[in-house]
Amino acid sequence: MSKFNIDNDAIRQLAELLDDTNLTEIEVAAGDNRIRVARQGTMVAAAPAAPVAAAPAPVAAAAAAPSDAASHPGAVKSPMVGVVYFAPEPGAAPFISVGSTVAEGQTLMLIEAMKTFNPIRAPKSGKVTQILATDGHPVEYDEPLIIIE
Repeated sequence: MSKFNIDNDAIRQLAELLDDTNLTEIEVAAGDNRIRVARQGTMVAAAPAAPVAAAPAPVAAAAAAPSDAASHPGAVKSPMVGVVYFAPEPGAAPFISVGSTVAEGQTLMLIEAMKTFNPIRAPKSGKVTQILATDGHPVEYDEPLIIIE
């Protein structure tokens, strides 16, 4: 049996990220090592595997169910766990809105992870038909954020 070295600092950082983003769990992997930190406590009655996408959709989003959006060919999914922002700074105009025409490579939003703002770029040109994420709220890996048609 191989010895597993526990990185206490990494666990503390992940726990802080859970607190900062209000996520219920996070998992990272590096090589053969995996660290999963999960919060247990008095959460609102929800199944343990319920995705963050089950939260109320923003007003501008169309009435499609999140599970339908995940399989949509124009879905732009989150490449990471973090907090989504649709504007470059508070009070600034958003990068996109429903009905916006976007070009491939254009910045759609930012996802803050580990105090770093990561631009999420359009994988293709098209029109934004749905915004599924809510500005300032946490998103999970592979969660559909917007639909481009």
